[in-house]
Amino acid sequence: MRMGGDVTYNEVEEEEKVRNEEEVEEKMVIQRKYAVAGGGFPPMTKGVVVGYALTSKKTKSFLQPKLEGLARNKGIQFVAIDPSIPLSDQGPFDIVLHKLSGKEWRHVLEDYRRNHPEVTVLDPPDAIQLVHNRQSMLQDVADLNLSNAYGKVGVPKQLIFKKDPSSMPDALNKAGLRFPIVAKPLFAKSHELYLAYDEFSLQNLEPPLVLQEFINHGGVLFKVYIVGEAIKVVRRFSLPDVTKPELSKNAGVYRFPRVSCAAASADEADLDPCVGELPPRPLLEKLAKELRRRLGLRLFNLDIIREHGTRDRYYVIDINYFPGYGKMPEYEHIFTDFLLSLVPRK
Repeated sequence: MRMGGDVTYNEVEEEEKVRNEEEVEEKMVIQRKYAVAGGGFPPMTKGVVVGYALTSKKTKSFLQPKLEGLARNKGIQFVAIDPSIPLSDQGPFDIVLHKLSGKEWRHVLEDYRRNHPEVTVLDPPDAIQLVHNRQSMLQDVADLNLSNAYGKVGVPKQLIFKKDPSSMPDALNKAGLRFPIVAKPLFAKSHELYLAYDEFSLQNLEPPLVLQEFINHGGVLFKVYIVGEAIKVVRRFSLPDVTKPELSKNAGVYRFPRVSCAAASADEADLDPCVGELPPRPLLEKLAKELRRRLGLRLFNLDIIREHGTRDRYYVIDINYFPGYGKMPEYEHIFTDFLLSLVPRK
């Protein structure tokens, strides 16, 4: 709808979406012409060829001009994969980078991995599925129960709830979860969450849900980006602490589109050192190494909080596959170095 000749937010968003899709389509046009003509795809220049299968939104945020320029200088070529053409008829690729959903796409990738073991697929579809389900997402962190001289890493007390909402209060009591409680969709298709102050309000939410005990953390979380063996940590503002007086006065469920975002960067903020100090590097390196092995992933990030009032008690509250690396400082250099490390020198 237009008011007084102004363009609404939805219209701008729709126009941007169309432009993104057109840009991706243009990158595929030449490839289609070669494939349809029976001549295969255009000959690749020597170097590392990375086929990518991403949504138009992900393509725009990840394949920024600075990344593409640096990649070209290092001998890396990004080639769009066309899902409408058999994957084996495209390429040849050294690496396949993907973040598309659906069972059909997973089957395509699994077949491709079996038939092309020489190609590195980032990452295995089965491993990705484990972090899309919040019931299994944090299990490896809990099993690891990491504790060393630098700190202790665990997960919040949580409950998987799939039943009739009216039985939720009884389930919470049996699980020993205390309010406030963070409620998230069981399947990590979005970043939205709810903060509930009482058991009756929770019944308004539709299962299946993951219910996590909220832990005061000074309103700051740490996003730990992992790209192969490389680690980059940034601070983000998060949900504020909830005091006992606030808990006794508040009621209801409050919806948040996401816990943090790039616009809420806390890296330049004047924070209390007890809140803003980054987790110890050796602790993060040990955690990342173990989770790479256990999860079978090389591209993911961790949302970590430090319990307020402690110096060394950390909790992993979320894991995301192939996160928004475009928001990570120096991601162009880190990512291109990682891609080159995967392929023997040509």
